[in-house]
Amino acid sequence: MTPEELQNLKYPIGKFNFPDTVTNEQIQNWISILEYFPEKLRDLVKNLSDQQLDTPYRPNGWTVRQTIHHISDSHHHSYTRFKWALTEDKPLIKAYHEDRWAALEDSKSAPIEMSLQHLKAVHFKLVYLLKRLTDDDLNKCFIHPETKSEISLKRNLATYAWHGNHHYMHIENLLIRKNWLS
Repeated sequence: MTPEELQNLKYPIGKFNFPDTVTNEQIQNWISILEYFPEKLRDLVKNLSDQQLDTPYRPNGWTVRQTIHHISDSHHHSYTRFKWALTEDKPLIKAYHEDRWAALEDSKSAPIEMSLQHLKAVHFKLVYLLKRLTDDDLNKCFIHPETKSEISLKRNLATYAWHGNHHYMHIENLLIRKNWLS
């Protein structure tokens, strides 16, 4: 596999890119992506067997199962970060080692239904909140401990809309390559 092919498997929709100026239309689009993502993901993986779920989406990558559990874990963290930024003055958030979480037994073997349900609940709560935020709310920030940078809630919103689509494409591309789409 060439480095370019591996890069395309890692970033099937490209790396995250946050615009210099954010429009209300972009915000509404990102919220819509988050609103419909749980059902879109469920539809993609609903007919996969355990063997298919335990297939890595790329060489040395996570399995489909691990990826689904990762999305649930990651979006849970994102929801919490929104709440912290809205209720505290530029809180320092807690980072987590997503690779270590993905290596835990629940991520490697648990039924995906638990994470699909969790993702649906988290997104329902998150989207309900997001639809009621003002521009001032979305300009509030948290501080990431690894980069020490301030992350606005607008940026966090864009990041997680991208994040869901990023991992969705990891899975969809695997299903296409393996001819598993039904």
